[in-house]
Amino acid sequence: MSEFALQENLLALSDPSLYQIQSELDVPSLSANSIDSSLSTAIEIIAGDPDALYHSSPQTFNIFLSILKYADQPQINATVLTKLLDVIVSGLTHHSNAVMTIVNSQSFGSEADMDAPMIHKQPLEMWAFLLQWLVNAAERGAGRTNDEPRATTGRGKKKTKNAPPSTSFQFGDHLPLVLGAMHKTLRIPSSRLWRTSSEREAFISCFVKPAYQLAETEAYLKVQEIRLGIFKTICLAVKFHQHAFGAQTSIMQNLTYFEHLSEPMAELLAILEKEFDFSQLGEEVLRDVAGKSFAHNDAKGPRSFSKFLVRLAELSPRMVQKQMPLLLAHLDSDAHPMRMAIVEIIGILIRDISSSDEGDEEQKTKQVNKFFELLMERYLDLNSWVRCKVLTTLIKLCDLPAKFPKQRRQITELTIRTLEDKTSSARRYAIQLLCKLLETHPFGALHGGTLNIDEWQERYTKINEELKKVDAVELEKAKREVGVPDEHEEDEEDEGEKTEVDEYEESQESTVKTEEAGEAGEDGEAAPAKEKKKPRQSHLDLSGIQSEQTQLDPRLVNKLRLTKKYYADALRFVTQLENAIPTLCQLLVSTTKTEVLEAMRFFRVAYEYDLAGAENGIKTMLHLIWTKDNNATAGEENEGKGVRGSVIECYRSLYFDVVPDLSPKQQVNRIAKNMIERTYNATLAELTSLEELMRTMMNEGGVHSDVINKLWQVYSTDQEIPKPQRQGAIIILGMLALAKREVVTERVESLLKIGLGSLGMHDLVLARYSCIALQRLGGSVKKVKGSLTDKTMRLPMDNPIFIKLRDIIEYSPKSQSPHWFAMAEQAINTIYLLGEQPDGLCGQIVKNLTKRVYEGQKKEAAVAAEKEAEPVAEEQGQGQEEGVEGEEAAPDGEAAVEASEAPEAPETPTTPVVDAQEDKPGTTSSFRLAQLVFSVGHVAIKHIVYLELVEREFKRRKDEKAKEKAAGKAGEKDQNDLDAVAGNAEDDIGDLISGVREKELLYGEQSLLAVYGPMIAHICASPKRYRNPTLRQAATLAMTKLMCVSAEFCEAHLLLVFRILETSKDPVVRSNIVIALGDIAVCFGNLIDDNSERLYQGLADSDLVVKKNTLMVLTHLILNGMIKVKGQLGEMAKCLEDPDQRISDLAKLFFTELSTKDNALYNNLQDVISHLSIGAHAVDEETFERTMRFIFTFIEKDKQAEAIVEKLCQRFRLATEERQWRDISYCLSLLPFKSERSLKRLIEGLPFYQDKLHEETVFKRFVEILAKARANKAANKPETEMQEFERILNEHQAKGLEDQALEADVLRKTKAAKRRAAKRPAQTNTRTSRRKAATREEDEEEEDAGLEEEAVEAEEQEEVEEEEVRPKRGKKAPAAKKAPARRGRKKVVESEDEEEEEEDDE
Repeated sequence: MSEFALQENLLALSDPSLYQIQSELDVPSLSANSIDSSLSTAIEIIAGDPDALYHSSPQTFNIFLSILKYADQPQINATVLTKLLDVIVSGLTHHSNAVMTIVNSQSFGSEADMDAPMIHKQPLEMWAFLLQWLVNAAERGAGRTNDEPRATTGRGKKKTKNAPPSTSFQFGDHLPLVLGAMHKTLRIPSSRLWRTSSEREAFISCFVKPAYQLAETEAYLKVQEIRLGIFKTICLAVKFHQHAFGAQTSIMQNLTYFEHLSEPMAELLAILEKEFDFSQLGEEVLRDVAGKSFAHNDAKGPRSFSKFLVRLAELSPRMVQKQMPLLLAHLDSDAHPMRMAIVEIIGILIRDISSSDEGDEEQKTKQVNKFFELLMERYLDLNSWVRCKVLTTLIKLCDLPAKFPKQRRQITELTIRTLEDKTSSARRYAIQLLCKLLETHPFGALHGGTLNIDEWQERYTKINEELKKVDAVELEKAKREVGVPDEHEEDEEDEGEKTEVDEYEESQESTVKTEEAGEAGEDGEAAPAKEKKKPRQSHLDLSGIQSEQTQLDPRLVNKLRLTKKYYADALRFVTQLENAIPTLCQLLVSTTKTEVLEAMRFFRVAYEYDLAGAENGIKTMLHLIWTKDNNATAGEENEGKGVRGSVIECYRSLYFDVVPDLSPKQQVNRIAKNMIERTYNATLAELTSLEELMRTMMNEGGVHSDVINKLWQVYSTDQEIPKPQRQGAIIILGMLALAKREVVTERVESLLKIGLGSLGMHDLVLARYSCIALQRLGGSVKKVKGSLTDKTMRLPMDNPIFIKLRDIIEYSPKSQSPHWFAMAEQAINTIYLLGEQPDGLCGQIVKNLTKRVYEGQKKEAAVAAEKEAEPVAEEQGQGQEEGVEGEEAAPDGEAAVEASEAPEAPETPTTPVVDAQEDKPGTTSSFRLAQLVFSVGHVAIKHIVYLELVEREFKRRKDEKAKEKAAGKAGEKDQNDLDAVAGNAEDDIGDLISGVREKELLYGEQSLLAVYGPMIAHICASPKRYRNPTLRQAATLAMTKLMCVSAEFCEAHLLLVFRILETSKDPVVRSNIVIALGDIAVCFGNLIDDNSERLYQGLADSDLVVKKNTLMVLTHLILNGMIKVKGQLGEMAKCLEDPDQRISDLAKLFFTELSTKDNALYNNLQDVISHLSIGAHAVDEETFERTMRFIFTFIEKDKQAEAIVEKLCQRFRLATEERQWRDISYCLSLLPFKSERSLKRLIEGLPFYQDKLHEETVFKRFVEILAKARANKAANKPETEMQEFERILNEHQAKGLEDQALEADVLRKTKAAKRRAAKRPAQTNTRTSRRKAATREEDEEEEDAGLEEEAVEAEEQEEVEEEEVRPKRGKKAPAAKKAPARRGRKKVVESEDEEEEEEDDE
């Protein structure tokens, strides 16, 4: 056989279809059996003589080549390919073993021995060539059936169950055998067979190229045996056959084009380093990676290289650490995946260095500090993903045994700042890092893991005191060593000693930065010197000092100092966490679910570590019970749990779950105690949220019956227990009864005995919540809209419950307590909820309260008045600001107050006259009158609800009768007719009830409430006569409730209510009126709509509560369409920048919801701009800009933006002040200008604002608009129009500046002319007087000189006079012939004229 040229054949194999074969087997024309027969013959030849491939005729080799050339033909089946693969692997293995045998068995001393393996060179090349071709053919799909796709990747591939066995050639099953043959072949000493590098590289490429080709198939890399086989093939080629450079190039190409090879290539380099001790290739690849640069918009490349670097750092950190100075250049890369990779690598290296026992400790510390500094810098990275990577890296580092105390301090501070990051993911990871820092804190060695700041402060103070004593003793010892000074010198040296103590203490306190620690150190610095100063002045006991010195152990002192530093670090850490809690409380109400869940987890952990502020977070978390969990967050730690479920789980784990190591009784006591404590100092909102939590837990069976029994035991106990404890028990029981009515139905006697008995009489808060618990007897079934059924349980009026309720309202010993009103409200609610005829009982209560008011004169005596004055003042001082009560004498005739069923109409009682100064014997108590009017008002409002229930009951009965008639007359009338009849009946019932409400309740002749309407209105209208705050609050509230009953009564007293709203100084009264007006607007919207502008006055109220309530009421009314907006949205917009956060948040919520209404915000935008920009309601420019920036975020429709551009341009025409110009231009700059029409409208409006462009800010805004329009312009659109617009803007700006300069110049000249006109008469008079004086002097001289000079003087005088008459003709006067004095006089005159001309020029 001729010489086989491997290199030439490899080049010819680039296109297998063009490969030339001598005596080629015509495979396409042969059948599968013929091909199999030919192959079998060739195999037999090779089996008989393994060297026959080279020595025998070329026909055998050509058969193999022919089959491989047509491997994709259907005749080449799996059997043929399997046989061919086996023979190739066998032949290759045989010759490889032969070479190794020769090499291992012979010495290498002679030339013959060196050439001995050469006999296997040609066979090895031939078999290697066949193997490479076989791998290529198999990868192209050889031996596969047409209906079976090639499994190249494992992603998205679905395996079919019970599939029939495949007849295709499964190359993956044979790959371990192929790779094993490659490994054996690559272990031969290639330098003994191939003397030139080109030949050796060609032979090696027959193995490494298939290896790289197999690595490109992701499915193969998922099989451990195949993956390691590929890696080993490449490693052997690199280690023994000088394939390093080729491997380096291939690895870089794979990283660039195959993303799935990023981590496998890192594993390859790690194996090469660890198993083959060849790290040079990895270092070269890292240098290449360090030198690469990536564009900011390149996504695939940086992502692949970043994965490679991170994986390599995990497997071979020392290799990466050596190249770290070069890799750090990627921290400044434009591609953020590379920056993320470097950050993660830094974390890996810190972990490796800190856990390693090798190397110099000092050097390791420097490296760790350097890496931490790099991480801290990345906290400020512009990309949020990099910031998140920094946080996740630090989270992993927190789990290390090394705590890095210096770095922890800085990490905590930077992480707390990151809680305010603009990106949600960064905030979420920051919370996770804070949790990890808290869980892994290093301050649990001495006193456990709790972090209560008060305890740590106490420990620090104590250790500080001990150190002060030690320092004082050491100072005394030092003074004695140098000699005790005289008393005279002692005072002089004292200051120096004190300074030394100060410096020493400051050096010890240098690590303590907290305010508490600093104050403790400063307070204690001067004390030792003063304490020791007095004993030194007296005779000090030196023996006692010496004995004390012997007790000072240096090791103990050093331990004290270290302990002090330990406490200072702990205090600093706790203080940092406490300062972060307000921000974390804000994140609890974030709109991002993951943030909320992480914040909840933090507070849960913080509570377990006893952080002082964790309780606030737990309380805030409770309000999240109202969150609607529509979807679960996949992939999170709390997978499948929403916010609501997490709140319940958190409260259960903290308070209501069983804890180990407690007896069952102790468990029950603990849970009941925790439930009761949740009610202590709770606000109404917290109690409402707690009620929902308890109801949910009760529905889910999370409250054991033993706990309920324990709560009843606490409520019913006869022992003296704190009032809040008993109150908390009944509050919780009432909440649980919402879900299960049986909680209270079985204990009604206890409620009557305790809550409405003697204890309730003296504790009105207990009585109030007992009434609420009684309301649960009626059930808590929510009414379905449109349903006529009422499942509420009603009780007869002779039930003991109603007797107790009436008694506690009328005869409570604490009747003058401010808590009486809340108790009476719930008692009346209970009567109307449970009673069958509640109006009769409530009417009787109102009558009895009226008798108490009007019969006060008969029962009160002087002694009783003195006894009652003090407790009344005490009770009122505790509840609210109470003015001095007033009383009045009883009216002449006793009021005749009758029930509604009385045969005769009741008389209207005379309004009691209440003395505003003090309660005197024989006068009516203002507090009793307040109780009366309050009860009247609340009975009226509850009676409306009761009438609705009566109406529904009438309709239900009518409906039942109609159904019965329909069943009996189904065949006689059409069902539609019956529905019409039933509908008419319901309308009649509704009209009847409405008539009763409108005409009878407050104006009926037999109505009890009609008696009190005028009296309450009189009290409200007489503020000077009825000054008691409680009375005025109750009367105002009662009147607003009565106004909700009747439109006629409302219309008659609406102006009075508005007047009280404007003039009252009591914020409680104003707040109640605002809320009541909202209710009145629901009942009688047309009345409020006509006076809606008065409602907005509350937005400018000085009291925050009134302001907030006004905003809430207006939000409700506007969003529900109950009042029309008439240009007052500007006042609502002012609230966006309110200093109070709650008001600002409410205003933002209002505008966010308003933007969802159809054009509501767009229609009122012009009014808002006018309101805030000009006039009496205008705000400063910064506030205007912030407000408009928020509002304009809701202008998203292009048509709206176009219309606003046109309207704003037209506003320029009427704007006269520069402030208005700036405001309008700023609003224009806030629009998006996404469409061409918006810019066109702006250009069309140029005549309106072209004369305003000279103003700097206005022009700046238009430049911003132009830049925004260019950014939104389509790429294929020309910029001609924008360039022309820019040119016009610049021209008009320049022209405006010129006009402005000209106007300023004219104005300046006008002012100068006015000044000249004012100065000219005075200057003329001065000049004339000077000339006359000069003339007189010269005349006298001339008289003395003689007569000869008189003629000359006359001529001179004439010339001067002529010059005065004609000063501007420029005629020169003749020169003087004599008299220098006269020449001087002329110069004076000329200088005066010149000065005048200069002044005129000015």
